Parts: sequence; structure tokens; C-alpha cells
Amino acid sequence: MLQNVPPGIHIVYVKDLNGCPVASQEISVLGIPTYFTPNGDGFHDTWNIKGTSSRYFPNTMVHIYDRYGKLLKQLSGEGNGWDGTYNGQPLPSTDYWYVVKFENGRVIKGHFAMKR
Repeated sequence: MLQNVPPGIHIVYVKDLNGCPVASQEISVLGIPTYFTPNGDGFHDTWNIKGTSSRYFPNTMVHIYDRYGKLLKQLSGEGNGWDGTYNGQPLPSTDYWYVVKFENGRVIKGHFAMKR
């Protein structure tokens, strides 16, 4: 079991004690940020799930809602993420909700904070 591995695409290498060749495998570790800070400093400026790509979960869709259930943004798992705006206007610092839909039918729901 992997522990303390950051979300994203990683290559895992395995070397056994008997001298067999090293084996490698590319894996995806999914991660959903609990917050983002769209303040233009280059750190956490957009929000998106991590660990998706054209190879891993390529048709993932993410929907972001405000606390009243209004759809604010629809993203693909491979996109650049959400910048905290709606119709070009910055939204306030508060909690927002997401629904992640994977192509296999799995759905993950939760919330995150935007801090300005």
C-alpha cells in the first residue's frame, strides 16, 4: 500500500532481492484539493482534481456549485482548472461544492474552500 504519496501521475519502480531486472509501472494517484487561493501568486491559483490525464480517467467531468446549488463551472479532468470566477467576475471567499463523475459511473461529491 502506498502512503504519503502526493496526487498526480507517478512511476513506481520495483527491485527484488534476487537480482531480477527492475520493473516499472506508471500509476495515477487521485487527489482533490481542500482549498485554493486565486490571488495570482502562482501557488494554488486554480482548483481541479489531480491524477487524471488522457491515459488515466480521460473522460472525467467535474461540476462546481455554489452553496445554493447553482452550477458555476464544468471542467474536464485534464483541464486547467477553475480560477474562482463566474462570467468573468471573481467570486467571494467561501466554500464551494463539487461533483466528480468518472466514465465508469463512479461519482465523488464534496466541498472545498476558496480563500482570496
